[in-house]
Amino acid sequence: MGSHETHSTQPAPPTLPLPVTPAGRAALDAIVGRPSTTLVALDFDGTLAPIVENPEDARAHPDAVPALAALAPKVAAVAVITGRPAEVAVRHGGFAGAAGLEHLSVLGHYGAERWDARTGTLSAPAPHPGVAAVRAELPRVLAAAGDRPGVSVEEKGGRAVAVHTRRADDPQAAFEALRAPLTDLAARHGLIVEPGRMVLELRPPGMDKGVALLGHVRETGARSVLYAGDDLGDLPAFAAVEKLRSDGVPGLLVCSGSTEVGELAERADLVVDGPAGVVRLLRELAAQLG
Repeated sequence: MGSHETHSTQPAPPTLPLPVTPAGRAALDAIVGRPSTTLVALDFDGTLAPIVENPEDARAHPDAVPALAALAPKVAAVAVITGRPAEVAVRHGGFAGAAGLEHLSVLGHYGAERWDARTGTLSAPAPHPGVAAVRAELPRVLAAAGDRPGVSVEEKGGRAVAVHTRRADDPQAAFEALRAPLTDLAARHGLIVEPGRMVLELRPPGMDKGVALLGHVRETGARSVLYAGDDLGDLPAFAAVEKLRSDGVPGLLVCSGSTEVGELAERADLVVDGPAGVVRLLRELAAQLG
């Protein structure tokens, strides 16, 4: 009776996409080689959640939580860094109570707020008084800038105010017309304006995703970092990763692809196809780590 060879029927792990830069390839090697010392940090809107006309309708990609839950136990920590209030990102992301996400933190309002999955607790300092003052004056400033149907205001938990132009008849024209008066309004009350994808956000200075990311790297002791974002507000986080690289900490920069923010794509090591591409990358990375 002849002998029979046995072959494994286990599927091979999916192949990770190759970063286009040497620094990105070195970072990916470090992440795969030492996942237990890696911090994976991601923006929310446009990165984990598709961009929608009404911000209140935004929800995480349906496969985002399963992908994060598969990856999180294999790395040092996972953080969602967002300009939204932390509790809104938690609710819209479906993160609360999700098995496997015990290492997840949501840093809301660019790190001013923090929600930890392990405890389910939210911590936050008192709001900046300039935000309330800006909100009170905003209707007058918008009216003086001209009647622009479709422009909407989003209040961010008393910590920031965002003016969206995506639903205006001419979104880019409305964005440009409002930029100067909103910058003046913010400056009068000690705030700054952060431009994004058809949105102008008025918020306190010193709050940005780079500051939040560097703080979380220090806290977790991470020795390699992956950061994924899609918008101008993610540029400070990209700069933070570039600084970490100069200090010898490998970092992988991922752009959740958009034709609206070319600068981010140009600085990224890897461009993926929006939130679906980010989710696919997280899933493939989790599979690669075994």
